[in-house]
Amino acid sequence: MSQTPDFDEIINRFGTHSVKWDGMEPIYGVPATDGISMWVADMDFRPPQVVQNALEAMCAHGIYGYFGDDAAYHAAIAWWMQARHGWAVEKDWVFTTHGLVNGTAICVDAFTAPGDGVVLMTPVYHAFARVIKAAGRRVVECPLALVNGRYEMDLAAWDAQMTGSEKMLILCSPHNPGGRVWSVEELRGVADFCARHDLLLVSDEIHHDLVMPGHQHMVMANAAPEAAGRLVTLTATTKTFNIAGAHIGNVIIADPALRARFGAKMAALGISPNSFGMAMATAAYSPEGAEWVDALNRYLDGNRRLFDAGVNAISGLRSMPLEATYLAWVDFAGTGMEAGEFTRRVEKGARIAANHGPSFGKGGETFLRFNIATPRSVVAEAVARLQAAFADLQ
Repeated sequence: MSQTPDFDEIINRFGTHSVKWDGMEPIYGVPATDGISMWVADMDFRPPQVVQNALEAMCAHGIYGYFGDDAAYHAAIAWWMQARHGWAVEKDWVFTTHGLVNGTAICVDAFTAPGDGVVLMTPVYHAFARVIKAAGRRVVECPLALVNGRYEMDLAAWDAQMTGSEKMLILCSPHNPGGRVWSVEELRGVADFCARHDLLLVSDEIHHDLVMPGHQHMVMANAAPEAAGRLVTLTATTKTFNIAGAHIGNVIIADPALRARFGAKMAALGISPNSFGMAMATAAYSPEGAEWVDALNRYLDGNRRLFDAGVNAISGLRSMPLEATYLAWVDFAGTGMEAGEFTRRVEKGARIAANHGPSFGKGGETFLRFNIATPRSVVAEAVARLQAAFADLQ
């Protein structure tokens, strides 16, 4: 890495078609003049220089035709997964989609039928339910158990919920919004659950590179290799390197029969990747990109410690211990307030836009989700504003 990334730099994103910042006032009513946007899950940091260099080279060439040879792209994926996750991925296993929401939607379309149940462990990333419902399938919510301030799986209770009409389970690993890094035992428990109920297992691992020091993500393919015949894994460079606008993601399938079904759906939809996303992803999955991610995770850990200390000092608020992702999940239940009241204090009092907990499904009713992937001075200001907004509870 040529230079240490400056994550402290304040970058003005207003007027750049940023949904996170330009959408803050119309969606949340938080003023653009002095509001803090902490909702959409992208970062306020530039990607590593190696990604910028790749784009600059494309622009310097100046011709933007169809993308051809993808050998370097697939080699980069294989290198990254082996070097960072100990996972051997073959070229033929990889399908490239327009991001992982698109990848999830194609999985739902390819492997289920209208009316089928799709299992979600809630609260969980809200786009899952959105695409399931839009496809005419049923969302089956299996609530996570809140135990000593962190989420745990309640497999016995979920067994009792199954009716036989469920065909797929979508796992979020690491978990968004709870920030859990699931243990190998928990991952094997999910695989066994899917085997008992004959469910296809879609493991969305988009946050797998964003792990706090002291924790280690395990890919489902390595945790439960016997599940390969029912496993689809979703990965992407977009969350890791803050290039979500590239809309590029990978659906990785080892099983030939599942690959054939997914490939047929991709062919029917006429999906092919865009050249900018391919170039950015190839550049990102590199030793330079790896150094940048290591520096990023150290910085995010500092933001986590600052945010948690400040929020947990407020009577009635509790930030869930963050093991992965940059998304702090804050429980306001201890305030005794209705959701409308604590949300009003955050949006009108503190002038912060944060995701509303109920959008993540059952169990999210007393929560808000805060994106802490922003310069530390912004995190400090957000903490000070929250403390002022709830000062009467001290």
